[in-house]
Amino acid sequence: MAIEQITEEKKMVLACVAGEKLAQQEFYQRYSGVLFAICKRYAGQDILAEDMFQEAMIKIYQKLGDFRFEGSLEGWLKRICVNQCLDTLKKSKAKFQDSLDNVHELIASNDDVFAEINVKNLMQLLMKLPVGYRTVFNMFAIEGYSHAEIAEVLNISENTSKSQMFKARKWLQSQISR
Repeated sequence: MAIEQITEEKKMVLACVAGEKLAQQEFYQRYSGVLFAICKRYAGQDILAEDMFQEAMIKIYQKLGDFRFEGSLEGWLKRICVNQCLDTLKKSKAKFQDSLDNVHELIASNDDVFAEINVKNLMQLLMKLPVGYRTVFNMFAIEGYSHAEIAEVLNISENTSKSQMFKARKWLQSQISR
């Protein structure tokens, strides 16, 4: 009979579920930075990002016992965080405007422009995007959702998702080219 090896990550998660404060602090220290960065990308404002992050952490601690250790813990945490950000945006009745009913293809963009900017500057520009553009850009370009998935999650048309992404890229390119 094979003995299951318990990883440090699994020990920490099990200790968190058992209510051990030191494990919960270690868990928070290990993952809070990456999760808050996700919230900040979606929120655009520190106050909203802090609210999103707090709600995401509450959900994570509530659901931590459900994690099955079958995939990446960090990936699972990020998915909960992204979903919380999207739920918060939906509840705030964020409007995803500028639907284009007949968008068939996006015009190829000059990706060389994006190579000239560092991550910090790009993050600052992302915070300035209108909420619809920013949300779709985050989901498509950073989180890897397809336009069909974005449309379903945000309850918009696939063409709206494509147009939001197109406009976000154009706006970012105009800002970077300055």
